Amino acid sequence: MIRLTAFIAALGLSTAVWAQAESPQTEGGAAAAAPGTSQQASSSANAEHELRKAYQREYAFLVAQKRELEQRLRSFRNEAQNEVSQLQQETDQLESQLLSLESTADRVNDQLSVARQSLESRTGDEGILDATLEQARASLKDAGFAPDEQPDKAVPERAQMRFDAAMDALAAFSTVRVEDGDFFLADGTEVSGKLVHFGQVASFGVSGQGSGALAPAGGGALKLWPDSSASDAEALAAGEQPNSLGLFLIENRNRAVADSGDKTVLEVIESGGAIAWIIVALGAVAALLALLRFIFLTRAGANTQTISEKVGDLVASGEPQEALEVCEKTGGATAKVVAAALRNLDRDPKHLDDIISETTLGESDYLDRYGTLLLVIAAISPLLGLLGTVTGMISTFDVITEFGTGDPKLLSGGISTALVTTELGLIVAIPTLLLGNVLSGWAERIKDGMEQAALNVVNKYRELGARA
Repeated sequence: MIRLTAFIAALGLSTAVWAQAESPQTEGGAAAAAPGTSQQASSSANAEHELRKAYQREYAFLVAQKRELEQRLRSFRNEAQNEVSQLQQETDQLESQLLSLESTADRVNDQLSVARQSLESRTGDEGILDATLEQARASLKDAGFAPDEQPDKAVPERAQMRFDAAMDALAAFSTVRVEDGDFFLADGTEVSGKLVHFGQVASFGVSGQGSGALAPAGGGALKLWPDSSASDAEALAAGEQPNSLGLFLIENRNRAVADSGDKTVLEVIESGGAIAWIIVALGAVAALLALLRFIFLTRAGANTQTISEKVGDLVASGEPQEALEVCEKTGGATAKVVAAALRNLDRDPKHLDDIISETTLGESDYLDRYGTLLLVIAAISPLLGLLGTVTGMISTFDVITEFGTGDPKLLSGGISTALVTTELGLIVAIPTLLLGNVLSGWAERIKDGMEQAALNVVNKYRELGARA
């Protein structure tokens, strides 16, 4: 750095000397020779020579430094390249190790997952086995053969205990045994006699007051079943073997069995819930409306043919006033339309047709009364039945969610609602739709008869006028 500064200073001095040496002469080409000019020229030459030598030395030094710096730069680049190559190799090795570790981790995770599934399966199997053993114990307990409960024992030991108890129960259930005991008659009277047991699935009772097959009465007691045969029970008690037996298969002695018999109509409706009663009420309303509509149409169409013939004959005979009196005395929808035509026989044909159509439309309201309501009831009854079905199924699934499917009797309420409402909806809808369409067709025929009777009168009046 010091050498470079000295070189710059020498270069500045040399420049100043060259500038002084080359300064212009005085005007006219004659330079004024000042004293000491030769000495100054000699000093300048020496300074310039020294300056050149210094410049050459500095230049040689700088070139040498440049070569050294270039060599050091090449060495640094080579070292950097070697380090980059080494780092790249180390990075490749680390990536390879990372991939190997990830592969190992995946295998370990898979093994862990398999181990967890195996553990869960074993835990679930153990739970199922415990539940099965508990259920077996409860069933054997109901039959009177439950072994002593020892939860501290291992599962194989408890299973062996259940198996031994089940074998004892099977041996007892496979025999017919007779013993003294009590049972209830059909009227609820408790009597003493002999009990004939077919294992745990059926029993017979024999006493002086009554004999026959026995059914559970609740709490382990038995009662006489109404439809059983006394002769079978007496034969079994005497050690005989009848050709056929009227058995009552017992599912659980602790749960009483009632003789349901045939359900009445009210019981069926009651099993359908509130929606069933709504459907029945709509059916009653539809029946009442159909009856009223039948009465209206019967009155409206009773005298159509008679009025048409009688009034037509009077008009053809030239007695329109008498024909009008007949219509007023007869009454009814047809008589009103014909009377309107008779009152306006002298009007132009177009006006007369309008009067007949207007009167017919006025009577149509009377003839169409309750028709639309009947069709509405016929349409909504099956929809209410479907609503009851959905409601019943929801109740059934709620019971299944809470209690499971072990006891079908718990599901009977929702199933009854689901099926009974659909049945009642169709029972109401089908006849209502049929009667509604039949009565509507009848009303249309009455309307056609009214117009025909009025046109018959008009035509006969015009024929009379043409003949006159």
